[in-house]
Amino acid sequence: MDKTSGIGTLKGIGAKTEQLFHNLGVYTIGDILLHYPKNYDKMPPVTPLSEIPALLESAESAGGFIDTEQESSQQKSERTILAAIAARVDKAPFVRNGRNMQVTSLALQEQRVKADLVWFRMPYLKSTLKVGEWFVFLGKLTRKGKIFHMEQPQIYTPEKYQSMQNSLWPCYVLTAGLGKNKLSQTIRQALEALDLSVDYLPEEIREKYGLAEYNYAMENIHFPESETALEQARKRLIFDEFFQFIISAGMQKEQMEEIVNDFVFLPLEDKELWAEKVIKCLPYELTEAQRRTLLEIRKDLRGRKVMQRLIQGDVGSGKTIIAFLSMLDAAQAGYQSALMAPTEVLAMQHYQNFTDMCRQYEIHIPVILLTGSLTAKEKRRAYERMQIYSNAMIVGTHALIQERAVFDNLALVITDEQHRFGVKQRETLFMKGSQPHVLVMSATPIPRTLAIILYGDLDISVIDEVPAKRLPVKSCVVGKKSRNTSYDFLRKEIAMGHQAYVICPLVEDSEGLEAENVTDYAERLKQEFPSNVTVECLHGKMKSGRKNLIMEQFANNEIQVLVSTTVIEVGVNVPNATVIMIEDAQRFGLAQLHQLRGRVGRGRAQSYCIMINTSDSDKAKKRLEILNKSNDGFFIAAEDLKLRGPGDFFGIRQSGLLEFRLGDIYQNSDLLKQASEEAQLLLKEDRKLEAEGHQKIRAHIQYYLNSQAEIVNL
Repeated sequence: MDKTSGIGTLKGIGAKTEQLFHNLGVYTIGDILLHYPKNYDKMPPVTPLSEIPALLESAESAGGFIDTEQESSQQKSERTILAAIAARVDKAPFVRNGRNMQVTSLALQEQRVKADLVWFRMPYLKSTLKVGEWFVFLGKLTRKGKIFHMEQPQIYTPEKYQSMQNSLWPCYVLTAGLGKNKLSQTIRQALEALDLSVDYLPEEIREKYGLAEYNYAMENIHFPESETALEQARKRLIFDEFFQFIISAGMQKEQMEEIVNDFVFLPLEDKELWAEKVIKCLPYELTEAQRRTLLEIRKDLRGRKVMQRLIQGDVGSGKTIIAFLSMLDAAQAGYQSALMAPTEVLAMQHYQNFTDMCRQYEIHIPVILLTGSLTAKEKRRAYERMQIYSNAMIVGTHALIQERAVFDNLALVITDEQHRFGVKQRETLFMKGSQPHVLVMSATPIPRTLAIILYGDLDISVIDEVPAKRLPVKSCVVGKKSRNTSYDFLRKEIAMGHQAYVICPLVEDSEGLEAENVTDYAERLKQEFPSNVTVECLHGKMKSGRKNLIMEQFANNEIQVLVSTTVIEVGVNVPNATVIMIEDAQRFGLAQLHQLRGRVGRGRAQSYCIMINTSDSDKAKKRLEILNKSNDGFFIAAEDLKLRGPGDFFGIRQSGLLEFRLGDIYQNSDLLKQASEEAQLLLKEDRKLEAEGHQKIRAHIQYYLNSQAEIVNL
């Protein structure tokens, strides 16, 4: 049994459970070990029942409530916190028959403080909770009037709870039907089944940077002995992620450098280029940065070697038109081009824009759409057209790299929002053609020192200007007390015919975490706005068809307020949206906030970004003030790097900045630089990792590449 063995080979994993693991992207034993915890819980301190009122007062001043709604006195009296109550059972539990279940209730009292505890379908507790004995009850504590309530609390003896208080308990992403206990059991079984004692990373590298051994790191990332052990595990595994990524990119670069350009493009000075015709007819002037980038691409397309180039441009800098013009050059030369977007919404937007421009400028090129949600008939039609039209523009999602997608004459492949695709996805699309040119685009501002490391296999073009006519987004940072004032501003903009985004960090309420969530927030806003204002929510857990429908309705102004998670970070272009309000803004990285802000400011009307800071931290205020003062994404990214610094293992994560499972290029920038240094030394010594001492590294990198093939952000 090894890492590539199917998850179903483990004991207790039948066909049904195996499918549940597949829903999580877990197919092999190795995959389950890479399904890292999203965070870790620590048991709250034990509080005697008589001290519960003081605990709630303390939580209120510190903002530690699970339910953060504060608008009414009734809501305030029903606040909820996670608590561990120590109490003696003075009266036997009472069991009654409800409609469909038995309900066990226990009344507790100590010095006039009363609490009612309730369990469903657990009548046996009547014999467990014996009168006169002490217990610790762990659960969500709610105050309703003068009485405290807990539903389904976990029960521990004081001795057992004390032994657990210093432990860290992993919290995983789950799926319906697969609980945390089953997931933890499976991970333990996988750790026992695999021999992880052989470390692929050379001992001299581990000693140089103080890195834990692989088996220790894998054990303690899932079941940490202590916070120190967890930090050591994370450090090692993050180093591994960066090291593997950079070596993979370096090996790919060498392969690409050996490929000669066999495609013939029209000369640069040809005045009849279709792209030049479009440039003259555009309702705006290309910026100097756009012209410079287009010239660099054209020289690559006509050069001796196959192109490998990254366009790095800030939000709204005009990368898409450069992609379109490059695809026009390919079409005029008689070749196909393909643009792969990370979401169906974005792919549909590109398809519609390209189709409209071809029609408007009378350029007769087939534009083909290929996404996963197309019907079987629509997909067959797309496949047929890809075979018929040798100079078509093909736009799609990861469906472009599926086996059935066969290209006829592919000369140029473009990936939009490059950080959403791993090395393996880019390579797979490249292999669809006969060694085509590669162009990747990213709106994610990354400091140049880090970009050189991360995109070392690519030449970089930077579009560092925005169109002159685009109005900068006006930003402000306010506290939670200004929320109602912000609602008034949204109402005013909507009354003028505009639309608004509201961004929340969570999909649903999360135990122990104070943060606004999409589903509850959308319901609350429906009460805040008049009935003629349509409020909808959008999040990544929705099926793609539902997400596409909501985004289409928002684009058509059928929805005026869209409450969303960061799924709209890379989304449809809605020029009519003039306001974005970001709840719990301090929970996001600055680069990500800048990306979110870029959802507005795409039309002629002045646009606004309201960031709600629910923290009293001076550090949070200082960070957000950077966004308040600047619209320059590269400046913001550099300042974010300075402010946060390396080594903050449990800080704010830049969601979406390259799909590392644990690593964050900002928080772990020192590890990134160290991993890059060692990877470059290794590749310089043995570019193909064929030497006897490098066989383990080569095998591990190959496994890494295969595992990356499963990571596609949709």
